[in-house]
Amino acid sequence: MASPNVVELTEGNWSEYVTSGTLIVADFWAPWCGPCRRLASTIDAVADQFAGKVKVGKLNVDENPNLAVKYDVMTIPRILFFKGSDTPVHTESGVLSPDELSKLINQYA
Repeated sequence: MASPNVVELTEGNWSEYVTSGTLIVADFWAPWCGPCRRLASTIDAVADQFAGKVKVGKLNVDENPNLAVKYDVMTIPRILFFKGSDTPVHTESGVLSPDELSKLINQYA
């Protein structure tokens, strides 16, 4: 991960993040996914922009299949927004621009 503000989300640390009360922006991705690679710079940019206010993380669906199944992630990239519980408050699919993602974060933060 290019930005030090992007957290690596795993099945091991998942509940610690999603129940924290802070808005969590979780990018469900895989290394072989072309659109996921295009979204990576946007994820890095918003992680830097919202550092200290919002947690931005990436979850590799190949390494964490149970979470992908739990949230019915059938296509990637998929971005799920969590705030204080493990039930998403919003979901987006596909590649978003930094402006689009920033607007959504501001809406839910």
